[in-house]
Amino acid sequence: MNIITATEFRSNQRKYFDLAEREPVFVTRAGKKPIALTPVDLDSYPTQEETKAIEEGLEAYKRGEYTTIDPDNVWESIK
Repeated sequence: MNIITATEFRSNQRKYFDLAEREPVFVTRAGKKPIALTPVDLDSYPTQEETKAIEEGLEAYKRGEYTTIDPDNVWESIK
């Protein structure tokens, strides 16, 4: 585990990005919570298109644009 200052990170970003692929790197900030650098698997996150579709669906739901489905009579519910 590495704990570095924001100044050190700015001076050596490439070094710490590479290091973060192997072990945790924490960047301290004056008076604020530290930031953790960690690699992510992009397959675990929605794409921009998926995020937009989710946001549009949430807005439609808030406007009352949805269908209530009766689990005992699904096909009648979605006509």
